[in-house]
Amino acid sequence: MTKPSADVLIIGAGLSGLAVATFLKHKQPDISLLVLEQDDHPGGAIHSHLEEGYLAEGGAHGFFDNCLESRVLVHEAGLDQDVEKAPLAEFVRYICLESRLQCIPQQPGKILKAPLLPLSAKLRVLADLWKKPLPDSPSVAKWVEHRFGKAVLPFADAVFTGTYAGDIERLQIEAVMPSMYALEQQHGSVIRGLIKKRRSNKEKTKGLPAMTSFSSGMERLPQAMAAGLTLNREIMYRTAAKTLTRTESGWLVRTGQLELSCNHLVIALPVNSCLPLVTEIAHRTPPLNHIPEARLATVALGFSKNAEIPPGFGYLAPEQEQRFTLGALFSSQMFPGRAPQGHVLLEALVGGRRHPQRLERSDDELTDRVYQDIKQLINLPDPPVFGRVLRPKHGIPQLEQGYPALLKWRTELQDSYSNLHLCGFGWQGIGINDMHKEAWKMAKRILIDAQQEEDSQEVKGVYF
Repeated sequence: MTKPSADVLIIGAGLSGLAVATFLKHKQPDISLLVLEQDDHPGGAIHSHLEEGYLAEGGAHGFFDNCLESRVLVHEAGLDQDVEKAPLAEFVRYICLESRLQCIPQQPGKILKAPLLPLSAKLRVLADLWKKPLPDSPSVAKWVEHRFGKAVLPFADAVFTGTYAGDIERLQIEAVMPSMYALEQQHGSVIRGLIKKRRSNKEKTKGLPAMTSFSSGMERLPQAMAAGLTLNREIMYRTAAKTLTRTESGWLVRTGQLELSCNHLVIALPVNSCLPLVTEIAHRTPPLNHIPEARLATVALGFSKNAEIPPGFGYLAPEQEQRFTLGALFSSQMFPGRAPQGHVLLEALVGGRRHPQRLERSDDELTDRVYQDIKQLINLPDPPVFGRVLRPKHGIPQLEQGYPALLKWRTELQDSYSNLHLCGFGWQGIGINDMHKEAWKMAKRILIDAQQEEDSQEVKGVYF
């Protein structure tokens, strides 16, 4: 029998693929693995832009530090000393309501006391206790209005604008908030479910998490993980997988020039890049062959110290406000090194699921429209001294109708092939912590399978 090119072959050197590789090497240092990346650098949708002393992000701006899997990856990548944190307990967030920024407290009790909703709307939230679950899988908007009332919709809109740049009329609650949806299904009420969960949870409350990034930007994480792999032995760039074939002992992956065999195959690609590859080997056609994506532009604006930026993370604007900008991050408030001394940096988001046509504007038009929009909310006495429009090539997967069925199809496919593992941007969420958790699940499946081969008498769990 021909020796495989690697025990584990990973397609994609974005965060998911590199996380799987890092977890595997962490638990089994002598494992034979190979990562294929069609681009000339690692990172996928993660991109940090440094220019003239400003540091902006073309992709994710950070992740919360309450995820064990992410903390392990940071440590294994050797980045403990490069971490920057902005604690939620110290930084507030704002929502644009009636054309002005209003502070949103971080604790539920303070939110109830804040004058963001009239008393009648606050009392309406309690109706969740006797509202029966809606049939089927409702949209976020339909679910929120049913459980908590129409007055809460702008806040839900802001949350999912900030996370998905999405449309709450189309996003599915079962897909974007599976834990909340499960509480409702199990207990008949979200509030009742949360109370029971809190009573049964014996762990002490650890307080609010912190937004985490790195002194040289988010791109530092994939760069550091990739640096731990030997070039052309454990990671290959400009190498795209073209076809997959099931073999007697594993998988055969063909690229433009190579035929590579492996025992375990990990496809760590965004959903829409993954589906064409795996559809041919699946027992049945996936319920969707493509999911919608929301495209964004990040408009980075630098101002002099005369700009009166409120303290905090930034703000989001629900659709009812009819703003040109979806929201903005107060980047140099969170991480002071993001702007030259004596200056501040704002990163505004434009486009999204509802307004893709706005991205057709030129960089100059976008910059001017964003500035004109934001200065109606924030005192910016001087025009920006720096402007740059970042247009990521990757869109944000939208978890809309049909997505839960697609996840079920993925599960069935993985059940059919114990040595096939699917993860990546849009599989089981879009957040960095979501992807790291899924990467660990894939790594654990591989490690447990390898252990079964060594010891058929007993299967021991693999834990951190």
